[in-house]
Amino acid sequence: MERQARNSRESHAAAAAPRRAAPGVGQQYETITSTQNPRVKRLLTLEQKSQERKATGRFVVEGRRELAHCVEAGFAVECVFVREDVLPTLLPTLPRQADILPVSARVYERIAYREGTEGVVAIVESRTLRLASLRLPHNPLLIVLESVEKPGNLGAVLRSADAAWADAVIVCDPMTDLYNPNLIRSSVGAVFTVPCVACSSQECIAFLKERGLQILTAQLQDSRLYYDTPMTQGTAIVMGTESTGLTSVWREAADAHIRIPMLGRLDSLNVSVSAAILLFEAVRQRQEAACRTQASAQ
Repeated sequence: MERQARNSRESHAAAAAPRRAAPGVGQQYETITSTQNPRVKRLLTLEQKSQERKATGRFVVEGRRELAHCVEAGFAVECVFVREDVLPTLLPTLPRQADILPVSARVYERIAYREGTEGVVAIVESRTLRLASLRLPHNPLLIVLESVEKPGNLGAVLRSADAAWADAVIVCDPMTDLYNPNLIRSSVGAVFTVPCVACSSQECIAFLKERGLQILTAQLQDSRLYYDTPMTQGTAIVMGTESTGLTSVWREAADAHIRIPMLGRLDSLNVSVSAAILLFEAVRQRQEAACRTQASAQ
């Protein structure tokens, strides 16, 4: 399963990659020293406004690690703002197709939305992945999130999905866009390594049913313990918001309802924590099944 999933995700990224500009077309400009520079103002608008990101097909990536994952996944980088004191060190590692825009420390302090990002902020071309374009291996493992509101939660789920080598994250009826800067930050670049699709709940249910995938909904009522539920077949783990849970359309579509036992006074975990627990239970079951198959073949 691991090899199939790896091949699926890598080929998926290659197939979805936009056409890149010819090598060497990027330019290096004079240092920007004013926060009123038009390119700086455009960057700030992209950071702050979801509508601008959608209208222009551009988003912002901050940090060397995040930018490296972005480039590796085949995204086209339009330009990179680099703090001038680190430019000599970073220049050989930056995308050759992108315009390089040195900025003063004062300007960088204005455009950076978090600390410790090593002096790099980039504008990148976005791309939209459709359900029909997902390339899934045999017995895939998916996470489905309904109406997630907080970008940080979605980013953390993507990070767990990458760690568990899940095949995709499907976001149904999203309340945030997939290129929100806080999402990218909390995912630590996993938004570029895990296929992520936004769609309606009805579209997702039809997609899962057509492929014969087991639908497991996480809820407290009328449910079984998660570790008593087989997850070795193709499985979609579906989770709702912490405040309202899943809507009835998912409860009715489920093959089984599962829960994580709550032993304290509170009755819920953060959605990203719950997703990590359920994902790694699926990983544990699949690894044990693979070991049993290997042992019986010897």
